[in-house]
Amino acid sequence: MSNGLKMTIITVLAVLVLLALLRWSGEKQAGPSAGTALVMYCAAGSKPPVEEIAKQYEAAYGVKIQLQYGGSGTLLSNLQIADKGDIYLAADHSYVDIARGKGLIDEELPVADQRAVIAVRKGNPKKIQSLEDLLRNDVRVALGSPDAASIGKHMMKILTAEGKWTALQKRVQTTGVFKPTVNEIANDVKIGAVDAAVVWDNVAAQYPELEAIHVPLFDASVKQITVTILKTTRNPTDALRFARYLTARDRGAAVFREMGYDAVQGDVWAEHPEVVLFSGGVNRLAVQDTLAEFEEREGVTVLTTYQGCGILVGEMKAGMRPDAYFACDSSYMEQVSDLFLDRIDVAETDMVILVHKGNPKNIRSLEDLSKPGVRVAVANPKYSALGGLSVKLLKKAGLYDSVQKNITYGDAPTADLLTVRVRTDREDAAIVYRANTVYVTEELDVVEIDHPAAHAIQPVSVAKDSKYRYLMERLVSAILSAESQERFESKGFSWRGGEGRQ
Repeated sequence: MSNGLKMTIITVLAVLVLLALLRWSGEKQAGPSAGTALVMYCAAGSKPPVEEIAKQYEAAYGVKIQLQYGGSGTLLSNLQIADKGDIYLAADHSYVDIARGKGLIDEELPVADQRAVIAVRKGNPKKIQSLEDLLRNDVRVALGSPDAASIGKHMMKILTAEGKWTALQKRVQTTGVFKPTVNEIANDVKIGAVDAAVVWDNVAAQYPELEAIHVPLFDASVKQITVTILKTTRNPTDALRFARYLTARDRGAAVFREMGYDAVQGDVWAEHPEVVLFSGGVNRLAVQDTLAEFEEREGVTVLTTYQGCGILVGEMKAGMRPDAYFACDSSYMEQVSDLFLDRIDVAETDMVILVHKGNPKNIRSLEDLSKPGVRVAVANPKYSALGGLSVKLLKKAGLYDSVQKNITYGDAPTADLLTVRVRTDREDAAIVYRANTVYVTEELDVVEIDHPAAHAIQPVSVAKDSKYRYLMERLVSAILSAESQERFESKGFSWRGGEGRQ
């Protein structure tokens, strides 16, 4: 073997090794970034489970979670002042609403539900059974500060509505105490500094020295612990990955349940989830950039099948189960509605007639498609939502039989092929969606169809049995975003943006 050949072989092998290393490095980066540190503002009442989950996550993935505890209101004020951080966990969703209103957060994930209870020492020595007992002269009461602690704000709101807040507030000011976190008032009951305190049920469960007294008024008002991603994060993918771990049914949620929390049935844990989206072909150009951005931010893969909705519905009825379905028209969502949660209408588009430039056949209306010598192309009603809607349109207009005789091509599974048929002069006209015409108006003309049935609505919905329900709900939120709206409107759609939830 010549030296030149040896050098060539060595060079080739070196390149192959380098490519393998680069691929391996890229695969490693798809998971959590070891050595990353995330700053998390955490409501004090959730300290025990969050601390344990953060410890487990760091041990598994080398990502440090720097926890800062406090009352939900105090933390919200702190993170605004600091103008940095990655994650915020609030004990009451009202703080999430405030944070969103101030433009401080992006994604949110539900963690657990909780209810207020009256915490007393084991054995209930003061025999406290009701809200009215907290007003007794022999009972010292502690409450969370409404300005700092979520439990305090919650109590002020529901008791004010019942006309009972002022009396209890005066009682606490006289013989009890207000404190900034729920843990502090629970500790006051534990050490005997007060006789009772209103705390969250999951906080009371953390203290074997205490017992919880349930009050119907409190039980009827469920509050949600929620974790959110801050807009100030420089590591959104890592922050989202930890949030997914924190809420995963087989990871963080299990820890919450073990510690007495009513944790949500979160998604299944995966470092890099793969989810399946079925989408009608008409949505492809408008949604593909949004999907790419979502994949990158979330650290997931969206396996998307673009196809005629007749085909997609057939596959689902045969047993295939995507994690979400983005239909060409609501009628094709209705056919599989038993598989999905509430439908959300994203956009809509009219049906139009596409003809040659200059309209040489003088086609001005749907009726003109029945004129002698007009070659018409339509989508296959078995495979395509457009095809099915075209048949319904022609029948409602009383033109089905007369136009049917002029159909020289009726087998397209999607509208894209119809535009090709007209552009290549195989047919004179085709019934398509307006959204299909955006890139061909310089070559072809568009004729309006004046009929109420010439209309399609594009809904999206998450599968009931998806292992990644909350991930897919965030994907739906991305599809409903302002950036997505611009993309849909630029592709010829009209925006509905979540109207008509069913």
